[in-house]
Amino acid sequence: MARLLDKYQDEIVSKLMEKFHFKNKLEVPKLVKIVINMGVGRAKENKKILEDAMKHLATLACQKPKLTRARKDIAGFKLRKGNAVGCKVTLRNKRAYEFMDRLISVVLPRIKDFRGLSPGSFDGRGGYTMGISELAVFPEISIDDIEFVQGMDITFVVSTKSDEQSYEMLKLFGMPFKDRE
Repeated sequence: MARLLDKYQDEIVSKLMEKFHFKNKLEVPKLVKIVINMGVGRAKENKKILEDAMKHLATLACQKPKLTRARKDIAGFKLRKGNAVGCKVTLRNKRAYEFMDRLISVVLPRIKDFRGLSPGSFDGRGGYTMGISELAVFPEISIDDIEFVQGMDITFVVSTKSDEQSYEMLKLFGMPFKDRE
């Protein structure tokens, strides 16, 4: 079983119940899914960029990514409706906890000049989104395989409507947030 899932069930649930005065374990917020999105705007000029992004995302997530397409025409970006603009993958259950564990314990410490995650990136409904500017920080990706520098957005979807509860839960998982001002 995933290490963070065990930690959630054994420690985090009881701490959150105590702090927020929940009467039932089912009220406690939990990680619903993690969505990893890679927007590849340069894909319209070079299809290899999108193919590489999909290959790297499949390696990171251990799951085949879904191609995302433009929903409408945008003349300023020379974009037509239906053009491929990126890829995404949704991780649930055990895979989400395993990815989160790798992110917290391996990837974030490898980021150069890392000073913590911004606690201001919550969406007002309990979700948290962070960005990683380079794939090279993931140990699964060989630096020799990277031809184009590509970043990604990682969204943690939590089963609560409160940013405070979500922040506390992610902090108990070990997410290295900066101190709130």
